[in-house]
Order: sequence, then C-alpha cells, then structure tokens
Amino acid sequence: MKVGIFCSANSQIDPDFFTLTRQLGEWIGTHHHTLVYGGTDLGLMDCVAHAVAENGGRVVGVVPARLLENEHANPIDHERLLCNTLAERKQLMTAHSDVLVALPGGIGTLDEVFTVAGEGTLAYHNKKVILYSMKGFWDELESFFDHLKQQGFIRGQLEQRILFAHNFEEMVSMIVRCTER
Repeated sequence: MKVGIFCSANSQIDPDFFTLTRQLGEWIGTHHHTLVYGGTDLGLMDCVAHAVAENGGRVVGVVPARLLENEHANPIDHERLLCNTLAERKQLMTAHSDVLVALPGGIGTLDEVFTVAGEGTLAYHNKKVILYSMKGFWDELESFFDHLKQQGFIRGQLEQRILFAHNFEEMVSMIVRCTER
C-alpha cells in the first residue's frame, strides 16, 4: 500500500503532533507500506519519514527543485521524484499514492487537500483524502464543511472525497478501507 501524507514542514508546533505522526509512521513502516510525502527534512514531514524508514517501510519523497536549492530535501528517502512546481508535486503525490492522509498543516496542506478533493469530484481519480484530526486539529474545518452542505454549496456526499478521522484506530481503519478494491 502506498500512503500519501500531506503535513506541516514546521517544527515550532505542538509536540504531541510529532508523537502522533511518529505513531502513524511506525504503523506504515511495520506493515511494510510505502510513504509518499513532500520530501523535506523539516517538521512533521521529517518525523513521518524517519518513523517509516526506521520501521521497515519504503520512503518516497516528491521534491520540488527549489527544495534542492535550499538543501531541505530529506536524505532518508529511498526514492526521490523531482518536480518543478508545487502543482506537479501534488500531481505526483496523488498519482503515486493509493490513499492520502492530511496531518496538521497550514496553507500548503489545505491546498493539497482541496486539490485532491476537487480533482476527485471531476473524476480525474477516485482517491480519498483522510484528515487525521489529531487533538481536534481539523474539527473546525469539519464543522465548516457541514455549514457548506447546509447552505447548499456542497453537492453529493462529501464523504466520497474527504473523510475525518478523530483517533488513530479510526484513521488506520479508514486507510485500509480506502485501499480495498
């Protein structure tokens, strides 16, 4: 299984997010799955990559050229896919993943989530993105989506594209269900 992870490259965040990210990386690694991620040696990205690699999983970093210039490409990657833009990075990550998971993150992570969901609604792919709401991180976004549905701005079932997991067990169960075909 290839699990794409969108997450923060910031290290100045709640330490609990690192603990929970490590737990996910350990699960991916011990089950000999592949991590597909943004390829940096910063923040939660670095944390999940190390946890996967240290526990027997494969690590694929999707690295924009600008990160190579800034020397932030993660040397732990088993494979590196190079790209020129963030749009290409999202395309490659989606193409090389069976399911995508969003951990806490900022504008870049939100962009990735919305791109995957938007492309899915237009049938470019049939992949889901799971927002792992560590410590309630994505709860307000989930409420906002409910508001959008109530106002008629989301047609159909949002759950066909975006899922919210509120604990580790729920998230792992969703990953497994999303990759069963």
